[in-house]
Order: sequence, then C-alpha cells, then structure tokens
Amino acid sequence: MSSLEMNKIGAAVLTAGVIAMTSGFVAELLFQKEPLAEHAFMIEIEGGTQETSVAEAPAEVPISVLMASADAAAGEKSFRKCSACHTVENGGNNKVGPNLWNVVMGPHAHQASFNYSSALTDLAEEPWTYEALDAFLKSPKEYAPGTKMSFAGLRKADERADIIAYLRSLSDSPVPLPE
Repeated sequence: MSSLEMNKIGAAVLTAGVIAMTSGFVAELLFQKEPLAEHAFMIEIEGGTQETSVAEAPAEVPISVLMASADAAAGEKSFRKCSACHTVENGGNNKVGPNLWNVVMGPHAHQASFNYSSALTDLAEEPWTYEALDAFLKSPKEYAPGTKMSFAGLRKADERADIIAYLRSLSDSPVPLPE
C-alpha cells in the first residue's frame, strides 16, 4: 500500500470524525432541552387519588438473635479484612488499629499502648457490648464520628455477628452470649 493510499484512509477517518462532532453540535442547537414548567398532560387513574406508601425496609434483627447462630469459624475468615490493621494474639502488638484480644465486653479504649481517636477516648470506660460492636462494625464513622478507623463497615448483619463470635472466642474466658 502506498503512502498516498494511507493518506486517503487517514483523511477519510478524520473527515468522518469531524462530521460526527459537527452533527452533534448542530443537533444540540436545534433541539434545546428545557424543562417544562408543568406536566404536558395528566394521567387519570381509576379509583381516585390513593396514597401509596413506600415499602419500609425490614426491621433489622437484633444482634442477640444473630449471635445464637453466629459461626466463629466464618468470622475468622471474614476477619481477614480486619487483620491488615489489627492483631488478635494475646499480648500482640498494635498495628494501625489496636490489638483485639479480649475486646468483647472490655472497655472501648482497652489497649493502654494504643493512641485512640478522641471519638473513642470519649467512650473509653464504656464496654464493647455485642450491640456496640455490631453498631461499630456496621458503620464506624456513624457509631463514633471522628474515629481514625477508615473502614467503611460491614452491611451484612450475619457477617458482623460471625466476626463478633470470632472476637468473643479471643479470650481466656469468653463472655456469655447475649440473651
């Protein structure tokens, strides 16, 4: 193929592109999209005007119910997401987040060697109840606004329960399940 043939092909491609762009600009000028001040026509529905309600989200199952069927082994697998920032060994070092040994029912600021955010030091003496852990794992930023934990949270309640069951097992004497 000669260079003249290549020039012709290139010119054809460029011309097609210019035509496509120009036609788009012309179409925008001819067909202005302005919002209507009001609907053009109303649709009447038999039965008059009935109020419809938006379906409400199902009520969330309490953590005490979920803990009865929670699986600590599944929680250990799910905890892999957390292990990038947390350790779980008895006496283990802190990472970006504190060591989580014996965290269930322990105080919020349970590791003296960790520098907690003010959001959690304000709750320092409050225990990590099952409900508190569930709320924190669901949305750390919502539970403790200003927390340093950058994790977005876990949407699935059963996954949160599994992780809490795993955390519960990380103790010399695990606390009883909630009733």
